[in-house]
Parts: sequence; structure tokens; C-alpha cells
Amino acid sequence: MLREIKTKLGFDLIELDHGIRMPLMQGIQKMFDTREIRFSSLHNFCPLLADAAATSPDCHKFSAVSAEERDAAITQTFQAIDFAARLDVSFVVLGLGQINMPPITDRLIAIAKAGEYLSRKYVRMKISAVQKREKIAPECLERVKNCLRRIIEYAAPKNVRIGLEARRDYEQIPTERELAELLEEMNSRHLGYWHNFGHSQIKENLGFIDHAEWLRTVGPRTFCCHVQDCIWPARDDQPPFTGGVDFEKLVPLLPTNCLFVWKMNPNRTTDAIRQSVQMWKERFGE
Repeated sequence: MLREIKTKLGFDLIELDHGIRMPLMQGIQKMFDTREIRFSSLHNFCPLLADAAATSPDCHKFSAVSAEERDAAITQTFQAIDFAARLDVSFVVLGLGQINMPPITDRLIAIAKAGEYLSRKYVRMKISAVQKREKIAPECLERVKNCLRRIIEYAAPKNVRIGLEARRDYEQIPTERELAELLEEMNSRHLGYWHNFGHSQIKENLGFIDHAEWLRTVGPRTFCCHVQDCIWPARDDQPPFTGGVDFEKLVPLLPTNCLFVWKMNPNRTTDAIRQSVQMWKERFGE
């Protein structure tokens, strides 16, 4: 698969996604050692321990009440940082967990798809979720901060930077306001923002953020981006320029040294991905 990504799609740098199991790492290391493949980033948790029950980036949560689960999340993150250092990778992408509340995002999406976007039912449900989250979030965030301090301390001597990813779901951590506050409070050059165009577009479509305004706020702290488009209201993982993301407006709000990583649904065709890459180069250069 890695060879196909390089030879058929033409990507010189590849991100290792969350959920890659330990037995695959020997072959990945060999490909790196022979200079066959280079890597841009690792998405936590990578590699995933053999006894892990799931491949989700939230299979262990930094926000968990259980100290044992938080320690497991930190331990696996340390392992990802070690592997990043061995592969000469500069970035490890983190999801931080979620608030212990009933999921709201998919319910709002279903209402929007049913033609009731911004209806009274929609607005009441959204306001109720915001009120609940604001009430219980501070305790979860304190647990996350304590984990992040240990992770930054471990990553800094290895010259690995940690990117906090924009999440798709409102119940996940952090919200945009929380993320800006985390970056300010941690105040580390080894900690920054990892933008996901698709996730943020879903949040704009659902009325939680203004996509462009958010990037104007956080742009200077952005390390990298996951590049994908989104068909309204929430079909992300689409090739760029096939959905509603206004890349021409958004990309100039990011630093000139920002890294762009294509994040595609495996069902997308080679031709569709190649076409999106060519259109990107025509608009934004290499």
C-alpha cells in the first residue's frame, strides 16, 4: 500500500495513520532505512499495541476518569513519539478524548439531512448540548492538560512536535475555544494546531464555528492540515474541490510553511485523487 501511494499517486511524504499494528512496523522501518519511503507524520495511536481493542484515535482517552486509561494513552503516545524519532518524523497528531455526555453531532446531522436545519427542534437540541458540555468540560480538560504536560516534556528532547487535531464531533475534545486556550496555557513551541478541513467544515455546516474566522484566529499556531473536502452537511473524506470547503479563501490564512497531508477515503479512485492534487498545485503551487 505504501508503495502504491508513492508510485501511483505521486506523494513523496506519507502519514502513518492511527491503528497500524505493531507487526507492520518492522516492514515500515525497513522501507524507511532503505530510503524507499519517507514519512510526514504519525497519527496517534501509532503503532497500536497488540492488545488494543480498537483502532480509533480515541481507543484510549486523555480525558478518561480512569487514571489507568490515561496512563495507557500516555504510554502509547510515548511509543508513537519514539517511533517518530526513529523515522525522522517531525509531527505526531493527537486526539484528546471526549466529554462524558450523550453524543449530539450525529443527531444534529440527521435532523439537518431531514430538512430541519435550524428548526426550533434543532436549535433547542444544540443549545442544550452546549450548556451541558460547558458545565462538565472543565474537569475533563484538567485531566487532558496534565497528560499533555507529560507528553510535551517527553517529545521536546526528541525534537518531535505535537499537533492537536480539530475534531469532527462537538462532544469531542477540544472545541475551538478550548484548543486556543490549551495552546496559550501550554505555551510550548513543541505544541501546535493540526487543522482538518473536513472536520471544521462539518462544524461550520452545523452552526458551531465560522471556518474562516477560526483559521484567522489559530492560523499562526498551525503546524499542518489534513486535506479533505466535505459535501453538506457531513460527508467528509472527499477529494478537494468536490465539496463545499472554500480552499481558495482558507489556505491563505495558514502559514506559508504549513504541511498539507491528503486524507482520503479508501474508496476514492486514483484518478479522482490525482485530479484533486493537480488542481491544488495549479491554485497553490507545490
